Amino acid sequence: MTDGTMKPVELQDGASADVVQENVQLLKEIFPDAFTENGVDFDTLRQLLGDLKVLDEGEEKYGLNWHGKKQARQIALTPSLGTLLPCPEESVDWDTTQNLFIEGDNLEVLKLLQKSYANKVKMIYIDPPYNTGKEFVYPDKFQDNLDTYLKYTGQIDSEGVKFSSNTETGGRKHTNWLNMMYPRLKLAKNLLRPEGVIFVSIGVEELTNLKSVMDEVFGEENFVEIFSWVKTSTPPALSTKSRKTNEYILCYEKNKSGYRYNGEKLDGGDQPLLNSGNRIRQLTFPKGVIKFNKDKYPDGEIQASTPDRVTIVKPFTIEGAKNSSEVVLEGEFKWTQDFLNNEIKNGTIFVVKSDAFSIRFIRDEDGFKRPTNFIKEKYTTPVISKPISGVGTNENASSALTDLMGGDFFDYPKPVNLIGYLFNFVASEEDVVMDFFAGSGTTAHSVMNANLSGSKTKYILVQLPEILDPSSATDKKQREKVESTISFLNTLGKDGNIAELAKERIRRAAKKIKDENPDYDGDLGFKAFKLASSNIKVWNPDRTDLEASLLDHKEHLVDGRSEQDILYELLLKRGVDLTTPIETRQIAGKNVYSIGYGKIITCLDDLIAVDDVEALASGMIAWQSDLKAALGVKVLETHVFFKDSTFRDDIAKTNMAAILSQNGIEHVRSL
Repeated sequence: MTDGTMKPVELQDGASADVVQENVQLLKEIFPDAFTENGVDFDTLRQLLGDLKVLDEGEEKYGLNWHGKKQARQIALTPSLGTLLPCPEESVDWDTTQNLFIEGDNLEVLKLLQKSYANKVKMIYIDPPYNTGKEFVYPDKFQDNLDTYLKYTGQIDSEGVKFSSNTETGGRKHTNWLNMMYPRLKLAKNLLRPEGVIFVSIGVEELTNLKSVMDEVFGEENFVEIFSWVKTSTPPALSTKSRKTNEYILCYEKNKSGYRYNGEKLDGGDQPLLNSGNRIRQLTFPKGVIKFNKDKYPDGEIQASTPDRVTIVKPFTIEGAKNSSEVVLEGEFKWTQDFLNNEIKNGTIFVVKSDAFSIRFIRDEDGFKRPTNFIKEKYTTPVISKPISGVGTNENASSALTDLMGGDFFDYPKPVNLIGYLFNFVASEEDVVMDFFAGSGTTAHSVMNANLSGSKTKYILVQLPEILDPSSATDKKQREKVESTISFLNTLGKDGNIAELAKERIRRAAKKIKDENPDYDGDLGFKAFKLASSNIKVWNPDRTDLEASLLDHKEHLVDGRSEQDILYELLLKRGVDLTTPIETRQIAGKNVYSIGYGKIITCLDDLIAVDDVEALASGMIAWQSDLKAALGVKVLETHVFFKDSTFRDDIAKTNMAAILSQNGIEHVRSL
């Protein structure tokens, strides 16, 4: 099941349906990494279904295996105990924007987004650490990853907690990197729409391992391409073996489709039908599908001949610059006759412009070449470069960012037009684009630029607040750069970390877009959130004094958290989009919130007495009625939530539930 509907069972040779094979296929679509070339890996399947015993049983089977793989898989399956705290003061256009910037460990954030954003993201682009031994790597720990993050960011006391930036010292260079990537890719897949696409930038160091992991997570059959991006026009000459000019971008679909990717714009809208190296084929074109250059081919009869690479097999006639009779050609054609017939059926037309009779085709649906047309004779991979596709390099990106920020603060940023180029392949009106290794914030900048054309694409960015540390610099120049960046952020009143730098970049990019397009009224804002421990206290009783533990846990919400903090955790727990509108009303002297046009109504007041119940319940019922009228619906399934400590006694709680139930609001719960 991939789209929520049952697939029809195909019958072959008059045999009844193969129920076992159908079940296996459904299982493979849900758990692709539980399958090897030899069939079902039942140990992996057991783990994916929650059996923890398998962690201690036996060796890993055939496939890409490494030390810690089972635990890495288990990390992806273990729920997060965190939440996302709203930060309106760090946001831009908090009340109206549909974009998100989340500061936190992306593993925990991806877990928290599973309910609200499952099957909603059209495109994911990530630029993870390349594992050169110099970049930051996340030290995931089974069952205590959130605790590690909170210590790292100073939210709880700790001594000497520091994330390592050198994977070589642990003696497990590839293992540590794979353990970091594996659970994140598994969680990311869940967020993609059925037709969603993921692009992952990578260097040569982990290209092979990344391809193997993505084959397992997304399925080898959903692999699309390895694109090669020309990252620099001035490669360093230090190597004695080769000068590295390229990096790679792996592309996978969640479910392989026939969707056509948009590459560069076509010149005149046509593409060649001939392709050197193909076997000679004979194609028959029916009347009226070929357009001719009038200057080269006036009306009349064309004789059989071989003008250049095409043989005209038999005479045909032209009238009004179109073939008025059947045309039969031989040449090194890309297509078979059946494929040609289908293209003609779908509206594809053909043109002949020159004496060489180099016939070309124009598809009706678009004016783009497929990205794979970038393969040149000297390349083995589709190349994305400035001369070919107009996509810039690291140098272009660094120069543009220096102008924007007023200083050189980022290492090896990706150019905005690279992400925009990939975005053009697949994204369209009101899609969601995600980047959970946000770095310098290039993806947000690219989405804002793309929306200038009229689309309303939204972004979700996630970035760890990686601390800028001059002592980690490899040389004096790098140390001075880090110190300059920290000073820049401090003058803005910001902490010296990468997440703050990215947010400032997005703010400045938005301002620049608005300054250059004063009439533009698109979304240039973002809602900021920060990963933290849950607003709900974990039940951790003192076994020697349970009575005291119960009294301590009477108020089970964390001290110091605001009603807004609790509201957004409620959204996450209920699977509601974090940009869903929240309205506030004063009812019976209490703050009452409506989330998602009445899907959730909640009151988080501390004291509701028996005398308050009737007025408060009546106000909630009236508000629900107003919302139904505004939405034009007869039934609105509303869930009402209160804090467990809200009611002064059980009578008040019972009366509230009874009144709401009598008026059609059945779902009443306490936090």
